[in-house]
Amino acid sequence: MKRSNLAARKIEEGIFKGLMYFSVALVLGTLLLITGIIIAKGLPSLSIQMLTQTPKGGYYLGKEGGILNAIIGSIYLATGATLLALIISLPVSLYINVYTRSNSKLAALVRFSMDILWGIPSIVYGAFGFIIMISLGLRASLGAAIIAVSLFELPIMVRAMDEVLKMIPPELAEASYSLGATRTETAFRVIVRQAIPGLITGVLMAFGRGIGDTASVLFTAGFTDRIPTSLSQPAATLPLAIFFQLGTPFPEVQGRAYAAATVLTIMVLIISLTARLIAHRYSKCITR
Repeated sequence: MKRSNLAARKIEEGIFKGLMYFSVALVLGTLLLITGIIIAKGLPSLSIQMLTQTPKGGYYLGKEGGILNAIIGSIYLATGATLLALIISLPVSLYINVYTRSNSKLAALVRFSMDILWGIPSIVYGAFGFIIMISLGLRASLGAAIIAVSLFELPIMVRAMDEVLKMIPPELAEASYSLGATRTETAFRVIVRQAIPGLITGVLMAFGRGIGDTASVLFTAGFTDRIPTSLSQPAATLPLAIFFQLGTPFPEVQGRAYAAATVLTIMVLIISLTARLIAHRYSKCITR
């Protein structure tokens, strides 16, 4: 009887181990397949001119110009939206974890609200931003897109930071209070310092979603061949460039869309690696 149970457990363990190996292979294979196809199609169209020039006359007919306007626009948009979302999300996360009990009704309500906002499609944020623009008499611009994308990033960042802050041992805060520190000093000098690696990860998640999103900026950013010099001007982004260029019948323009997709993929990869290095560096200062 014991031998049969042992054999059944080994079979069960082997099945689940095989499922785990299959899942890992599926995820890695999908990643390699997507990046491989994008890079293979985009590299032939990449050049110094493509990365350092803005579109010129006849650009959408396959002639001269590059995607510098979309690269700079994406950086402006994602950076501005992430900073704006960070300014709002960090105090919210600290409030529900430091200034009020983590299991209070208010904290539960905030988490429930963030979960609902996280599940709303990004195009709804774009439509909301478009309605606000129309009601205020504004036009599509970089500033409007930053606001729309920051609202889209906000629940992602709040929930990610909240999960990180909940993992901080409560004894650290109690020790800080016993030494005479205020809640504000404890929050920013003790809690935030301990959570820096996780906070960086949360910011990275939001930044990656913001720089790669198309729907939320489709109605709010507009599109231009120029690099924006103010928040009131329209801005091109890499996702919008990919969206517009892939719909053309010209193979040269479609190649530029894949080039933009390659640049976007490389940017996200560099940001991810940089965040990993920063998180690893700050993890040495964390109390275990």
